[in-house]
Amino acid sequence: MVRVTILHPDLGIGGAERLIVDAATGLKERGHSVRIVTNQYDKNHCFQETLNLDICTVVKWIPRSFFGKGHALLAYIKMIVAAFYIALFYRDTDVVLSDSVSAGQFVLRYLSNAKLVFYCHYPDRLLTKRNGQLKAAYRIVIDWIEECSTGLADVICVNSNFTKGVVQETFKSLQSRELTVLYPSLNTAFFDSIQPSDHFGNDFNIDAKYIFTSFNRFERKKNIVLALDSFAQLKSNFSTSDFAKFHLIIAGGYDKNNLENIEHYDELKKHAEDLGLTDNQVTFLRSPSDEVKINIIRKSRAVLYTPDREHFGIVPVEAMYLGTPVIAVNTGGPRETVRNNETGYLVNQNAEEFAEKMKEILQDEKKYQKLSEEGPKWVQRTFAFEAFSRKLDEIVLSVL
Repeated sequence: MVRVTILHPDLGIGGAERLIVDAATGLKERGHSVRIVTNQYDKNHCFQETLNLDICTVVKWIPRSFFGKGHALLAYIKMIVAAFYIALFYRDTDVVLSDSVSAGQFVLRYLSNAKLVFYCHYPDRLLTKRNGQLKAAYRIVIDWIEECSTGLADVICVNSNFTKGVVQETFKSLQSRELTVLYPSLNTAFFDSIQPSDHFGNDFNIDAKYIFTSFNRFERKKNIVLALDSFAQLKSNFSTSDFAKFHLIIAGGYDKNNLENIEHYDELKKHAEDLGLTDNQVTFLRSPSDEVKINIIRKSRAVLYTPDREHFGIVPVEAMYLGTPVIAVNTGGPRETVRNNETGYLVNQNAEEFAEKMKEILQDEKKYQKLSEEGPKWVQRTFAFEAFSRKLDEIVLSVL
């Protein structure tokens, strides 16, 4: 048995959080002792499996920003404080698995005897704009901390070959380091345990024959506007009576404490109105439960996956396993997860091409059935929970 402590910034319901929950569950099932230390955890805004995990929340009192500024600096400080907590109170830890924010490894490397595994989703320096000289100077320090602290790990994992290439190109000091690709998994047993249902919850009911769905956090970088634009473009290809059979669901993680989530949700609703899409045609759903999410995907004709250069993206894997074709932007992680013309489509980032494939899935039943049947087979072979947990177990054992 290996004593593993997982260090994660915010245990909400995003893709990074899904991976951490699966990692904890997988290691626990393989007989290891697992606990999670996090800066933020809300039992009303989490994955269901976390209720059965050993979770410790520290430094909740540190804000996420100072009047909308300093997000990265405060995230680094919070992770450093959490790392001190592990070093002081969890001294029996054999391995610390951390992800997203690497700054805590400065503390863990020199104050803890534990081996360090860091899971890099994507370099933070590539996700931040540098507006103005002050911001640019501030980011020089933050970027240096990110690169140096990432390099302190005994093993560095990445979520895709795409991310591997980006990390090696971005962090020059890591170009000679071996990076281990560990694809995020899908807990297929949990998906199988959810009984099919036409009921999506108490908030809404949809009678449309064909549903298209976008699942992403309400963040601007997720490019959810493209899903609305594509649906509006699809509308122009059909008569009013035919289009009445279609519906678009915009769903995803929504944190009431996250200003961008609040603002972008309102921006998307306004954009739908500007496109002439009514409430009878588009439904916005904030933080649906796992059961609702799974059954929405099952009922969908296709899932629209709109982020550009997404590092991995678990939603296409979830959709394919449930037999729902995916239409995704032909960049980043989806190029490794979606098999073009076999489990879905990879297209350019514009509404016209998305709408063209939506139309094809609607009108070509034979093609739709083929995509639907191949998806689950592909996921079982490549992204099943068993394959993920087995490889992670090997990494944890090898680092010792």
